[in-house]
Amino acid sequence: MKLPRDISGQNLIKYLKVYGYEVTRQSGSHIRLTTIRNGEHHITIPNHSQLKIGTLSSILAEIANHFDVSKDQLITELFK
Repeated sequence: MKLPRDISGQNLIKYLKVYGYEVTRQSGSHIRLTTIRNGEHHITIPNHSQLKIGTLSSILAEIANHFDVSKDQLITELFK
C-alpha cells in the first residue's frame, strides 16, 4: 500500500492512538508521543500541515520496528 501524500502531523497523531501513543510533550512544532505497549517507545512528530513523504516513511518504519510488524502491514492498519 502506498503512503498517503496529504497527511498532517495532527492527523498522524490521531491515527497512532490505536497503538496507544499519547502526547507527552511539545517543543515548538515538534510533538513527542509515547506508548507503553511492547515496552516504552517515544516518537517525535513534526506538527506540519503536510508531512514530507520521507519523514512519514521514517516515522512509520520506526513504529513498525517497535511493534515487530512489517511497514506495509502497519500502513494498511493505520490508513484503511
